[in-house]
Amino acid sequence: MTLQAISQEDENSSYSINLSGTSLADRDIFEYMHSMFAKHNVDPKRICFEITETAAISHLNSALKFIEQMTSIGCKFSLDDFGSGLSSFSYLQKLPVSTIKIDGVFVRDINENHVNRIFVENIQRTAVAMNIKVVAEFVESNEIEQVLKSIGIDFVQGYHIHKPELWYTGIKD
Repeated sequence: MTLQAISQEDENSSYSINLSGTSLADRDIFEYMHSMFAKHNVDPKRICFEITETAAISHLNSALKFIEQMTSIGCKFSLDDFGSGLSSFSYLQKLPVSTIKIDGVFVRDINENHVNRIFVENIQRTAVAMNIKVVAEFVESNEIEQVLKSIGIDFVQGYHIHKPELWYTGIKD
């Protein structure tokens, strides 16, 4: 249903789709997704799959295979909730992702918490070295946005930027 809705939108727009650990572990997910792209005539280059660090680590082999297969047809991947796992930097080297999203727990008080700022700065430096874009979640104020801008974070999301809203396409099951 998501790809059906996307197929009716502007062809120059791109979308992020969250994937669960269960989806990553599904052996047939690549074939299913590949067939859905064809069925709904959606260019895979328009799609970025978001997988949580925990799901990727829990299903590392299947995640690596799926990422490899999907990137071969043009999809991108984002590692969500980065920093919440125990071995984040180790796994970052193994997962071929184009974007990481810093877990909001490190962002929400970055303007007041010196340790969180250093942590985010280190993620940013590592990402630059690996040619990976960085998204900071949980941006709740202009002060937080300005700190992240000074660090060089590529993208921000949160209530300060825009509150979530219902997106209705009119498509029925």
